[in-house]
Amino acid sequence: MSLHERTAELRRVARERFGWSDLAAEQTEAMEALLEGRDVLVVMPAGSGKSAIYQVPTVMLGGPAVVVSPLIALQRDQVAGLRESAAPDAVAVNSAQPASATEKGWRAIRNGEAEYLFLSPEQLTKESVVEQLRGLGPSLFVVDEAHCVSAWGHDFRPDYLNLAEAAERLGRPPVLALTATAATPVRDDIVEYLHMREAHVVTTGTDRPTIHLTVRTFTDDPTKRETVARWTAQACAPGILYTATRKDAETYAGRLRQDGVDAEAYHAGMKAAERRRIHDGFMAGAPAVVVATSAFGMGIDKADVRFVAHASVPESLDSYYQEIGRAGRDGEPAEAVLFYRPEDLGLQKFLTARSLDADALRRIMTTLLGQDAPQSRSRTAQLCGLSRRKTSDLLNLLEEAGAVTVDGRRRAVRALPGRTADEAAEGAARVFERRRRVDRSRIEMMRGYAETPTCRRQYLLGYFGEQLDAPCGRCDVCDREDEHPATGAGHRDAPPPPWHGGPYETNDRVRHAEWGAGTVMRTEEDRLVVLFEQVGYKTLSLTAVQEGDLLTGA
Repeated sequence: MSLHERTAELRRVARERFGWSDLAAEQTEAMEALLEGRDVLVVMPAGSGKSAIYQVPTVMLGGPAVVVSPLIALQRDQVAGLRESAAPDAVAVNSAQPASATEKGWRAIRNGEAEYLFLSPEQLTKESVVEQLRGLGPSLFVVDEAHCVSAWGHDFRPDYLNLAEAAERLGRPPVLALTATAATPVRDDIVEYLHMREAHVVTTGTDRPTIHLTVRTFTDDPTKRETVARWTAQACAPGILYTATRKDAETYAGRLRQDGVDAEAYHAGMKAAERRRIHDGFMAGAPAVVVATSAFGMGIDKADVRFVAHASVPESLDSYYQEIGRAGRDGEPAEAVLFYRPEDLGLQKFLTARSLDADALRRIMTTLLGQDAPQSRSRTAQLCGLSRRKTSDLLNLLEEAGAVTVDGRRRAVRALPGRTADEAAEGAARVFERRRRVDRSRIEMMRGYAETPTCRRQYLLGYFGEQLDAPCGRCDVCDREDEHPATGAGHRDAPPPPWHGGPYETNDRVRHAEWGAGTVMRTEEDRLVVLFEQVGYKTLSLTAVQEGDLLTGA
């Protein structure tokens, strides 16, 4: 089949089986690469049709698509979406459903009645699951929310690190990695950790120009809270109001109901059935407003969300952009409003200032060094007298420090030779401190976004390594510029143009004498923003860089 014929067939399947009148050029490019048997990494904004990239080729390839999806709610929505079309059926296998439903799903896949199988990464650590899948001859191995494989990503999940081995054991079908936001270091990690082979990268950038960006700044908490409640009550629904704590979610939801708004709180402290009721209700149109912690959102593919507001500053621009990306997926105008009080950053520093239990690290290593055979994480926790959650977190640090290794098939852990327990604990502590420095730098970049006197979209996209050459005209800073073109502060502080004539360009690899290797994320006439692997984001004066020879090409 020629390229022209293949493209025509893709469009026919999209039209007849899914009801899509056309495909975007980027979608078609990625689909064609998959049909050629290539690995593909796709970076496209939320709501831009990433799922179609595996859905259409699966119909043509024969053999089920294995789709790794991190949340059960997300799996459920994806299955429901496919069942609304004439596409092949889809099933999910997860721990939240009864055994009868799981067996029914496996039977549908085996009989060819379903072609899409949604799994969590944890499922692929089970030998029984991998064995069943291997006999089915999967046509595609799809990793949704692929930024979770990267420690640079805002939602790193260690179980994603096992997916490369799982794909190999399934016969190594083409790997498709999907994400909405991934700066260059995250993309590099995705390709590396998923063992993608000569990956074909398709990216449309991360900009969502129909979302208007606003930051409202406050000096005291009561005034901010009152403004948040009033603004949300008057905003065009449906919408989402994000809060920093469960208590705030309940408080704001109660206030909005008093003001006549159909609003409900959502957070991880609620029962699963209640969370599901609110999630499904919001998708169907009631409640009109969900007041939630960050537990709500991934899997919310609701086209007509008109606003996403934040009652407090999030911990990073990664999280912020992921969350506001749930607005305006129908292409119509939407609002993203951040209610900002500088003191709120102290709360985020508290939330990210985890302490490290060095004694527990040494205890785990001493235990593993004394075992003749690898141990499961549960058994390790039992032997050490620690909780499984804490043990798992510390083992992840030890693994990244090269002190332990994990058998991907059984998830059994064993200590690597050559280090004492003290040396291993010190190496894990260095990994922990690096992660904490990066987290702190993300908070400072969040502060920079909230306090920037220049175009917010230029700042935001620059964080992800994208250069917007002119002010966006769709943020509050640009609005002030339009209102006071000759005399206003917005005019005086108009953002400098990107500095293409300087020594460094966006995405250049560089090295700092003290901070080590990094990637240039944004360039301006007088400064650079660099993401360093050891210390996170740093804003450097271009004059100091040039005069002090601070950076060299890496």
